[in-house]
Amino acid sequence: MAKDIFLLNISGQDKPGLTSGLTSVLATYDAKILDIGQANIHDTLSLGMLFEIEAGEKSSAVQKDLLFKAYELGITAKFTPITLEGYEDWVNLQGKDRYIITILGEKLAAEQISKVTKIISDKGLNIDSIKRLTGRLSLVKQEDYPRASIQLSIRGQIDNKTELTEKFMQISRDLDVDIAFQEDNIFRRNRRLVCFDMDSTLIQTEVIDELAELAGVGAQVKAITESAMQGEIDFNESFKRRMKLLKGLSEDVLRTVAENLPITKGARRLIDTLHAYGFKTAILSGGFTYFGNYLKEKLDIDYVFANQLEIKDGVLTGGYLGDIVDGDKKAEYLQLLADREGIDIGQTIAVGDGANDLQMLDLAGLGIAFHAKPKVKDNAQNSISSIGLDGVLYLLGYHDRHIDLLS
Repeated sequence: MAKDIFLLNISGQDKPGLTSGLTSVLATYDAKILDIGQANIHDTLSLGMLFEIEAGEKSSAVQKDLLFKAYELGITAKFTPITLEGYEDWVNLQGKDRYIITILGEKLAAEQISKVTKIISDKGLNIDSIKRLTGRLSLVKQEDYPRASIQLSIRGQIDNKTELTEKFMQISRDLDVDIAFQEDNIFRRNRRLVCFDMDSTLIQTEVIDELAELAGVGAQVKAITESAMQGEIDFNESFKRRMKLLKGLSEDVLRTVAENLPITKGARRLIDTLHAYGFKTAILSGGFTYFGNYLKEKLDIDYVFANQLEIKDGVLTGGYLGDIVDGDKKAEYLQLLADREGIDIGQTIAVGDGANDLQMLDLAGLGIAFHAKPKVKDNAQNSISSIGLDGVLYLLGYHDRHIDLLS
């Protein structure tokens, strides 16, 4: 028996009962729905239904009745006939690779979206869907923490992912926007462990610099720290040099510094949400366990791996206990935690800002350079520089409504 295939496009003011009314007409004629999708913007509906129906009388009648139902509902209906060959070509596209592009910023302008979608088009990729992840912004009320994010689901063959990523990074630099590019695979949908660097990531300071200020060697230590974070000198050597400069500092100073650690914007929102959805969290830091454990209690972090200060008679000796937690150690601990949790490394996320974070950012299933140094941003898989730490949630595909309902 011959069949007709039609794409029904509906547009107009959204109201209850639209989908029910239209599908009831299709049901009357035993139509088979092959695909369906709907979007709403400012109470305006865009609905598409691809359906198959017996050719001849039923095909003609269903079109007439759908047009009448659309008139009753005050919406516009358009029919597009689809050939069997065209439908099969479309079906075969579902085997193509899929990717997720997430765009983040305080506000998103047309130019930013235009540049990103132009690259997608130039590469012959198709955009399957576009979804807003952040809540609606008021044009009257001043936002305390403005942020905007949209997610694009794209499909197609990418011959050179590095080139594509570099083009997105150039847009990010030119237009002050973050663009994350991920494969839409099983690991992306099942992330289970998030590991954070501590200094200048989970907190908005370098603790060793603050200790140095209190020890009267601030300028010397800060210069060494910056050089290490930029990757200009070996982290282990820089660590030993800085530790020696802290010799004689009173242990009492540590608690004062810990109690005044500036938590990064969005950190608590991020970690509370991660825990609510079953994630494990960890601090992997080239800083100190004293402060990592303080944050562990304050933010309910699951694991802490960092350097242990050597303290004798209530003062710092200028030494340390155990191995130095450098870039290699961070990556080692990331793998250790993945094994301990019984998950694939592809299910992990690492977030950091310094050169000593690059190994774990590269190893993780999703590596994110957060407000990072230029060298780190240029070598990381993805970066967030325009909003707070909770921007990680948008890279995971969470919408504000998934987050705020937990408050």
